[in-house]
Amino acid sequence: MSTPRRVVTLPPGLSTDEALAFAREVRARGAQLLELRTDLHENVDAAKALAGELPLLVAERSAPLPREWVEAAAVVDVPLPGRSELASGDVRAEVLVSEHFEVPLTQEQAMAAWRGVPLGVSIKHVEPLGTPDRLDALLGLQTQLIGRFGEGRVTVLVTGPCALPIRAVLARRNALDFVAASPAWAAAAGQRLLADSVRAARGAPGELRLGILGAGIAHSRSPRIHRQPFDRIDLAPDAPVEQLVDALLPHYAGFAVTSPFKKRLAQHLGEGHEAINTLWREGRIWRGANTDVEGARVCLAKLGEGPYVVLGDGGAAAALRAAGGALVRVMRSPEVGNVPLGGQLVWTWPAHAEPPEGLCFAPGARVAVIAYGPPGRRIAERITERGGRPLKLGAAWFSAQARAQRAYWGRAT
Repeated sequence: MSTPRRVVTLPPGLSTDEALAFAREVRARGAQLLELRTDLHENVDAAKALAGELPLLVAERSAPLPREWVEAAAVVDVPLPGRSELASGDVRAEVLVSEHFEVPLTQEQAMAAWRGVPLGVSIKHVEPLGTPDRLDALLGLQTQLIGRFGEGRVTVLVTGPCALPIRAVLARRNALDFVAASPAWAAAAGQRLLADSVRAARGAPGELRLGILGAGIAHSRSPRIHRQPFDRIDLAPDAPVEQLVDALLPHYAGFAVTSPFKKRLAQHLGEGHEAINTLWREGRIWRGANTDVEGARVCLAKLGEGPYVVLGDGGAAAALRAAGGALVRVMRSPEVGNVPLGGQLVWTWPAHAEPPEGLCFAPGARVAVIAYGPPGRRIAERITERGGRPLKLGAAWFSAQARAQRAYWGRAT
């Protein structure tokens, strides 16, 4: 089974020099095609120069394709036949016939839509995901389309807030993998990051996937240290994560779980945990554990002797309670007044959450930061601004809990 070609869409609004620099950058990072779309790139007049940096996939959307784009392209993406003269014209590039459906389709409806398309072209079928439990039906559709048009000629994509892991599973047999160069902009809802797609291609053939579930996790280091493929599944805080993990059970060996899903998934599994940060597959069910307890033990040991005040009452606070017992007091946001807080503290609020307005620290207060990377730095700055002394313990916490996670994932069946 071949690896899909990775396609990155040129962000709109770039100058020619910026576009050429973008093409060079994503080529160096593993992109194999650069997409130009007529609905996004009205003023791109350097198609030939861009094609010199990275092969072009040019896509007709709301306006006809410029002739110079077609002449420079390696792949020409046109709507279903009958809506573009290029679909039946003399195009030297590979022809990709695509359709973006407005609603989720049954397999029968989808196959009927492609019935009149001649063999010998490549196709791209795009539709909204709908509910996560449609994954098996989408895989069935992909198999049927491959049976008609041939291996390496079919791409089935879905869009929507829960689409990312579904697209990752479909990518195993897709001809093209449309990915985002960075978290700052994606051409479609549900695109995974280019870096994750590149790492996934290094995984052993047939290897079941791992991933991390959370909100605002572009900074996560988990994909860098665990076996591949490992997907960053960045979801909205109110996403139906319970339905999603159930739909993904046959296709993923395990998940890391981070804010804000640790307590929700603990309740979903019903194993008695207050919060979990690790899922692994055991036959036909998910099992869960909270390896954050290992990270919490390391954090409290480095912070010094208790008692400890934990700021925030999410999944990390549950791990700190388990690690510190009676020495841990949890302080929720409404309980924070204007009195300076002293002693040994642990900040567990995520970096994107605003801390209580009156929060301040007494001189000498030591405040552990358990986030890392840019979020950890932002939290440390907030602590300093409020008079505290930040201790950056995120990396130590992360390493301790990750070692325990690998042991659980090694049990997956």
